[in-house]
Amino acid sequence: MLKSSIPFKETNYFSNIIFDYLEVDPNLQKFFNRFPTLENFKFQLEEKQQHFSSEKREILVNRLKHQYQTVEASILTKNNIDLLADGKTFTVVTGHQLSLFTGPLYFWYKIISVINLSQKLSEEYPSYNFVPVYWMATEDHDFAEINHFRFEGKLIQWNRDSSGAVGHLPLDGLKEVAEVFSAHFNGNNNSKKLKELFEKSYIEHSNLTEATRYLVNELFGEHGLVIVDGDDKGLKKLFVPNLINEIETGFSEKYVNNTNRKLEEVSQEYKIQVNPREINLFYVRENYRDRIVQIENKFSAIDSDWSWTEKELKSEMEEYPERFSPNVILRPLYQEVILPNLCYIGGGGELAYWLQLKEMFESQQVPFPVLLLRNSALLITEKQSSKLQKLDIKLNELFLPQSEFKTLLAKKYSKINIDFSQQKNYLKSQFKTLYDLAEQTDKSFIGAVAAQEKKQLNGLDHLEKRLLKAQKRKLADKLDKAMDLKNQLFPNGSLQERVSNFSEFYQEYGHDFKNQLLENLDPLHQEFLIIEF
Repeated sequence: MLKSSIPFKETNYFSNIIFDYLEVDPNLQKFFNRFPTLENFKFQLEEKQQHFSSEKREILVNRLKHQYQTVEASILTKNNIDLLADGKTFTVVTGHQLSLFTGPLYFWYKIISVINLSQKLSEEYPSYNFVPVYWMATEDHDFAEINHFRFEGKLIQWNRDSSGAVGHLPLDGLKEVAEVFSAHFNGNNNSKKLKELFEKSYIEHSNLTEATRYLVNELFGEHGLVIVDGDDKGLKKLFVPNLINEIETGFSEKYVNNTNRKLEEVSQEYKIQVNPREINLFYVRENYRDRIVQIENKFSAIDSDWSWTEKELKSEMEEYPERFSPNVILRPLYQEVILPNLCYIGGGGELAYWLQLKEMFESQQVPFPVLLLRNSALLITEKQSSKLQKLDIKLNELFLPQSEFKTLLAKKYSKINIDFSQQKNYLKSQFKTLYDLAEQTDKSFIGAVAAQEKKQLNGLDHLEKRLLKAQKRKLADKLDKAMDLKNQLFPNGSLQERVSNFSEFYQEYGHDFKNQLLENLDPLHQEFLIIEF
């Protein structure tokens, strides 16, 4: 296996705020706590140690043991759960939706990033313990985002009506999905294992939370991964003071809006990922999850008969904390309140909205975690690698937009020079002489000289484009092969990791697929990886 990398900035797929974060731009430093270096984790764990009580640890361990009653945890995972009771144990967390069969590849990159970072921290700080954690987004309600995945370009989709939190969804209809999925397999031993894994996950469990916990535990439990479901009354009870504070003061809207203004002052190019509401909480009951709003002195859940005075709402929070679900603004705070966490690992969009939250965290006296951009990778098979060499395509060229990529190759493959830069420079030098002449004789001619220069340069541009178009027709077979290969590696013009499912590679490589990712994904190597199998 070969591995190389290119800077994220050269991929054309990430935002300016992420580029500036990776470069530790001084203008961004007030929006995060500590940059992810091994040295900085020492200060992060010392800070978190002071703000996370033994009482919280005891509750966390008890609730995790309760959550794991329906799956067979590995010895390493059981040990990690027990270790969370120890004041010298900390977590490294990533979170993700309950995507069908893990969804796109980047789910794997997130999980492997937390596993590998935990290992690195254990080696660097042997007197402490570090536990990799996957936070299941069980309370999410956007079913359309999670009900499908792609296998070798084919859409595998679960169609059903959905309401409320997706984690509560029963698994009706997934037996039929399993049959559609397995019909595309090649029949080897690896594909048989995939079929068995899908069926055991989605046919033998009662809801999507249990299915996802089983699936992720089967895939990563041997590495000590601990799976956390925040939709838990005992854990939410720890968050009740913050829930009440949200109702009393609206702190999340106030501080996030303030941060958003400051981010826009730093750069107008920064896209604000999330905008807070007056109340950033959902109310959850069976088949129901919707926003809580305040109208005058009454609080209510949208499109329902549930309503409360402030006193009644606080009482409901204290007695039934499981009925209150933090939205995208408050979910990170909830996570950091209930976990002894040091670092959150996420994608570019996630880190961008975490950068909106530090001031809100400070208002609640909760340490803000280290933010680490998850590993990103392009996986290239040996056959595809061979084609790249035959077609004389460099790895960094693959990241160009389609039209630029095709033009670059047409010029590279052409036996004639399509680049008229030399002629244009010569023309400009000739016109410089005319400008000098006009300056010395009659300055009114300068406009006429400029117009003639523009006309002739436009003429060269037109000729260059016509020649390029003709060469593209002449080289169509070779260019089509190159474009077909690029489309395989960048399906639908997107990054492979945002479209393709792990099953494509598992069918070919089996367990070695995961082993190679574990070996090659270095979470602190902040560049885009190209891994050639």
